[in-house]
Amino acid sequence: MSVQKARYSAVEAIADVQDGASILIGGFGVLQGWPHELLFALRDSGMSDLTIICNSPGFGPLSPQILAENGQISKLIASFGGYAYRTTPLSEQIGRGEVAFEIVPQGTLAERIRAAGAGIPAFFTPTGVGTVVAEGKEKRTFDGREYLMETALHADFALIRAYKADTAGNLIYRGTARNFNPPFASAAAVTIVEVDEIIESGQLDPEVIVTPGIFVDRLVLREKPLARAQVLELMRAQGRTITTAEQAAGSPSGLTPELMALRAARLLEPGQYVNLGIGLPTLVSDFIADNVTLHAENGVLGYGPLAADGEEDIDLYNASSQLVTLQPGASFFDSTDAFAMARGRHVDTVILGGFQVAANGDLANWKAPHMQAGSIGGAMDLAAGTRRLIVVMHHTTKAGKPKLLPTCTYPLTARACVSWVLTNLALIQVTSQGFVLKEFAPGVTPDAVRAATAAPLHIAEDVREMEF
Repeated sequence: MSVQKARYSAVEAIADVQDGASILIGGFGVLQGWPHELLFALRDSGMSDLTIICNSPGFGPLSPQILAENGQISKLIASFGGYAYRTTPLSEQIGRGEVAFEIVPQGTLAERIRAAGAGIPAFFTPTGVGTVVAEGKEKRTFDGREYLMETALHADFALIRAYKADTAGNLIYRGTARNFNPPFASAAAVTIVEVDEIIESGQLDPEVIVTPGIFVDRLVLREKPLARAQVLELMRAQGRTITTAEQAAGSPSGLTPELMALRAARLLEPGQYVNLGIGLPTLVSDFIADNVTLHAENGVLGYGPLAADGEEDIDLYNASSQLVTLQPGASFFDSTDAFAMARGRHVDTVILGGFQVAANGDLANWKAPHMQAGSIGGAMDLAAGTRRLIVVMHHTTKAGKPKLLPTCTYPLTARACVSWVLTNLALIQVTSQGFVLKEFAPGVTPDAVRAATAAPLHIAEDVREMEF
């Protein structure tokens, strides 16, 4: 007979959380992915001086932001502290110095948690070399490549979200809602799981169990599950859209965002595994050929275009938290496996947005001056591991300032990692000689591209106008 796990109310489950506790909170950042009844109970408990460890603190009434609004957080350890498109209570507190913030690349965060659960005190990773993440860390060189030492990250409690549990504490998840929850379950002294359904031991197929009960201490049955219609209404109310309507001022408009995405998609090769970053790159999924497979950090291989109205599955989203479709042959996994694929160079091409690209291929895409807290996300890990990196961005800022520079002035994401830059004005290859103009947008001249570029721009002998 399996060890049986006790069932608690949310209030009972967090009753022994003390001031100063460290708490892992599972989820990728989407509003429907939080263990929100446990968060409500934690907020109402009034416990303070908490260290919160999560991928992203998210936003809205179901997220850890409610703890920030209540003044309960003293430190955040996460890959997102704030967002380029909005401020939050927590990002404002970080900006004022009221909350300490340790920013960790997303894949490194997942691996630090996994290491803690596996009893591994430290490991070396190429992610973050040459960036602010490397400051104060031991560096080693293996096979001619530099690596950083990262340490395991334990917590007192873990609050995670699963779809279904049995009374032995075994867990299964739905779709991409798996993400960080399995590794987080393993890395705390006490793991508390909020689920939609609890069934008797033996009723779950052992072949489909993702998190074994040995990692689980307490089960909480969600009292008020979120209905699909409610989630969609909340998503609309939150107003989070990865906008593609941004247009650069001070330069010819050139390509629409959709044409930028179409041209970027044509750079992909048959049989490739491809990761799409937040922002403009998400549009590329609408133009992917059948023989290209999309990979996402939250744990899916083989997703497709954005879901049409009325056809959304709230547990199927990409790394930009957009509801997407699923392609035949797709698979789900957790975020540690997702980043193993990326760092292990199994992902052929990554398409990211950018704030700045330098002539030597350095990329800056995680913190701009207007942001009170940075948002590294998975970009550092993806840039460190991919075989080819394409940056899709507007050629200039809204104020008309060039984004292709001799040297990046914003904090780096990775050094010498960019292969191609696709902007609303041009397709530019990054070579050992610097930027080379290969194609220019219809209605735009090479001279106009050069004028909007701060670094030297070489014109390819076979330069041509883009065709669609």
